[in-house]
Amino acid sequence: MSPRELVVLGTASQVPTRRRNHNGYLLRWDGEGLLFDPGEGTQRQLTLAGVSATDITRICLTHFHGDHCLGVPGVVQRLSLDRVARPVHAHYPASGTDHFRALRHACAFHDVLDLREEPVDRDGPIAVGAFGTLSARALDHRVQTFGYRLVEPDGRSIRPDLLDRHGLSGPIVGRLQRDGEVVVDGRTVRLADVSEPRRGQRFAFIMDTRLCDAVFALADGADLLVIESTFLSEDQALAAEYRHLTAAQAGRVAAECGVRTLVLTHFSQRYDDPVRFHAEAAAVFSGDVVVAEDLMRVPVPKRRG
Repeated sequence: MSPRELVVLGTASQVPTRRRNHNGYLLRWDGEGLLFDPGEGTQRQLTLAGVSATDITRICLTHFHGDHCLGVPGVVQRLSLDRVARPVHAHYPASGTDHFRALRHACAFHDVLDLREEPVDRDGPIAVGAFGTLSARALDHRVQTFGYRLVEPDGRSIRPDLLDRHGLSGPIVGRLQRDGEVVVDGRTVRLADVSEPRRGQRFAFIMDTRLCDAVFALADGADLLVIESTFLSEDQALAAEYRHLTAAQAGRVAAECGVRTLVLTHFSQRYDDPVRFHAEAAAVFSGDVVVAEDLMRVPVPKRRG
């Protein structure tokens, strides 16, 4: 099973800088590769990050401002060029259907990709599979915008001491996990007898928005929260006017929602000292704070216990 990690492809807002590309974030989650908000230059950033475009299984757009979607043409054409044989799903705000199709067919190319468009028009689950449940919630921005939340089903963790107590080892343990119970020497041993509850891991992705109920609902209990922090508090009036968040607000969300690792991103080009973003968030959130940099990798925190 592949490690669960976030590959950061770009971290700028609106205008790329010498150090920061337009947005782009690939979440590796077992056999899934969820590409969020591919901005301009994402295809090249994938190469620099050492990531194959064929790893992408889903494209998730929060909204149709250019820094969050202008990479779609290159990514789609690359997937087609590489002859990706399996379907690739595209989730995006339904109001931007015409925009997505214009991006998808921005120029002539030999299109052999099975790209399945799945526009989002309401809150709730949008995909369910072995990976868990992917849901969307409407945010508060100047155009229709959705945030995303991925939740793994709860499960159970095997305890070796309980296996020993019940005299179980070897292949029979796999059968117990598969069937839920086994018979050993005339005794029925159930999975619950040798395991303990394990909460499924949670990931949240929140881009351009003001504070709203959906922000907190998406972030609730997230092991890894990726959230915009376009402005610092000194420019809170601008943040409110343009419907964005400050680093301090992002920290507040993480603190109130029990987040484990907070990833700040989508920085305005007006700032040149990323340490200030960390300081603002850390003043209100005591967990791990990561100020995202292009091409960095952030692991999903290991399970507690």
